[in-house]
Amino acid sequence: MSEEVVLKARIRARTGTSLVRRLRKEGDVPAVLYGAGKENLSIAVNHDLLFHSLEREEFFSQVITIDTDGKRERAILRDVQRHPHKTRILHADFQRIDENKPIHIALPIHYFGEDECLGVRIDGGMISHLMNEVEVTCLPKDLPEHIEMNVSELRLGQSLHLSDIQLPEGVQITAFTHGDIHEHDNAVVAVQATRVSAKSEVPDEQVGEEEAVADADTDTDADTGEEE
Repeated sequence: MSEEVVLKARIRARTGTSLVRRLRKEGDVPAVLYGAGKENLSIAVNHDLLFHSLEREEFFSQVITIDTDGKRERAILRDVQRHPHKTRILHADFQRIDENKPIHIALPIHYFGEDECLGVRIDGGMISHLMNEVEVTCLPKDLPEHIEMNVSELRLGQSLHLSDIQLPEGVQITAFTHGDIHEHDNAVVAVQATRVSAKSEVPDEQVGEEEAVADADTDTDADTGEEE
């Protein structure tokens, strides 16, 4: 479990386009705190504080404490709207959590063992990350910061699937709660052949045949030239 992250906020008593513009001009980001059977709460968060918090990967996948004028509520970040051309945050949505109810949240995948990967070091392949995050379901108290996958033993042509992920107790892959596990057991990472390694796997006999065909084509072209 990560350290508690506290985000200071203040209540926005009034809403509207002109007020939102004024907020942004003053260096704040309009946001909404919703869920857990309570009314939506319009809040404002300091832009720079939120901006730098968003630079941390774990901010997207951990429980945050929203301190609104002294009242603390636990929530997770659900959505962020950014300016299309400027490094500005325009809006944020935070969802309250119930400590006794499961949450669904996407966690980043951290791959390790890539330098020792047999499929790269011995087979000459290339590691391909097919997923960078995976959605899990768990109680807030069981939420890990990220998911880890060891790729050191992967050989060329092999892959690891969702079912290969080692999860902490109390954490489930959300996709597996929707039905047949095999139906949703997607590949997460694989070792694939590079162009160089793919060429090196062509049998010598086949290479010889291709060269013979090429020589025959050359001879045919030469004969055609003499007739002309």
